[in-house]
Amino acid sequence: MLLWKGYGADSWDNCRMKITPQCVASLTWTLKDTLNEVLDELDEPVEFLLGGTDLLAPIQEALQGHEPGDTLKLHLEPEQAFGDFDDSLLILEPRAVFPDALEVGMAFETLPEGCSPDAPRGKIWFVSEIYPEHVVLDANHPLAGIALRLSLKVHSVREATEEEVGKGTMGMGFFRLDIGTDHDHGHSHDHDHDHDHDHDDDHNHHGHHHHGSGGHLH
Repeated sequence: MLLWKGYGADSWDNCRMKITPQCVASLTWTLKDTLNEVLDELDEPVEFLLGGTDLLAPIQEALQGHEPGDTLKLHLEPEQAFGDFDDSLLILEPRAVFPDALEVGMAFETLPEGCSPDAPRGKIWFVSEIYPEHVVLDANHPLAGIALRLSLKVHSVREATEEEVGKGTMGMGFFRLDIGTDHDHGHSHDHDHDHDHDHDDDHNHHGHHHHGSGGHLH
């Protein structure tokens, strides 16, 4: 991981609390791929729990010691983020076992009856492609196989409450996959990339469209 850092005009103020291994930090960011395409922007500050599950370990490590006004730029290789793309997590299933109102980007925590019993369990399956006779499902994280460039700004830092520490999250996360829960913090979570996942926030009673939680993709 490569890291650059800068300091805001007011970062000299030693009275400001610095980020520690267990605290709450309010952040904004811009996430890009290595071709400089914007994948996500968090325009309004959102609180994340350090020492919990909200942020990837390399991001938490890079934030340590920083304070409000500081900016950071990180480069994360796939193995530091969401892993390499795994072709074994692409499966082909009969179109007939899925609901008529099927759309690319819908996600299933449980596959319909009639799907292969050999499909790995405990995965979130995204509808990647739809054909007359079959459906392509993909259980890779939407950002799998992608090197990421993340520009972060720290807006505020405070101590975490016992309740927050106990929960291990502020309810947001750095691109955790989240089904069936709406975390609308005024920031876009459209994550189109080479794996053709188009994620909306609409739900369907047979499946759900994927949306992120806090850069949010759990």
